Amino acid sequence: MDWVAKILSLTGTNVIQPMLNPDEILLKARSSKFHRWLLNWSLSRMIPFNKPHGFKVVEVDEFRLKTLMPYKRSNFNHIKGLHACGLATISEFTTGFLLLSSLDMKKYRIIMQRMEMDYHYQGKMDATAEFTISADWLQEKVIQPLHTQEAVVVPCEVKIHDAKGNHLTTGKVFWQIKDWARVKTKLS
Repeated sequence: MDWVAKILSLTGTNVIQPMLNPDEILLKARSSKFHRWLLNWSLSRMIPFNKPHGFKVVEVDEFRLKTLMPYKRSNFNHIKGLHACGLATISEFTTGFLLLSSLDMKKYRIIMQRMEMDYHYQGKMDATAEFTISADWLQEKVIQPLHTQEAVVVPCEVKIHDAKGNHLTTGKVFWQIKDWARVKTKLS
C-alpha cells in the first residue's frame, strides 16, 4: 500500500478522498498521462468485455474522444487483419463513452439501438477511432428534444483510420437517450 500513497502524493490526489473519482479522473486525463493511464485501467475493469482487445483512450477533450485499437493477435481476423467485430466494438465504445462523459450520467440513460458499419480498407496496423460533438449538438439533438419527447435516438458517426492514415471504417452508432426519470426498467 505504500506505493499507492506515494503515487497519490506525487499526483496531488488527497488520500482521504475516494481514489477513483470518475469525474476528476476524466477531467485530469485531458492533460495528464498518468490520469489517462488511470482512466484506461478503470475502463478495462468497468467494461470487462473490452479488456482483451486492449482498447485505449489516447486523447480526451470535453467534446472529442480518440481511442486506439492495437494491432495484436486478439484483434485479428482469419487473415491477420483487424477483425470487423473489433472495429465495430471500438466504434460503439468511442461514441458511447463520449456521450456518457458529455451528458450527466445520473440524469440520462443511453442504450445502443443499432449500428451500421462500412468497411473501406483492411486494417494491418494499429487503428484509431475518433468522434467529435459540440455543446450546440448536444442541446439541439438531445437536451432540447427531451423536454417534449420521452426518448431521442441520435446517430453518431465515427471514423477509424490506421497509423498511416488509411480510412478503415465509417460507423454509424444510433444511441437512444432517455431521462432516467422516464425509464420503466430500472437498474437492480
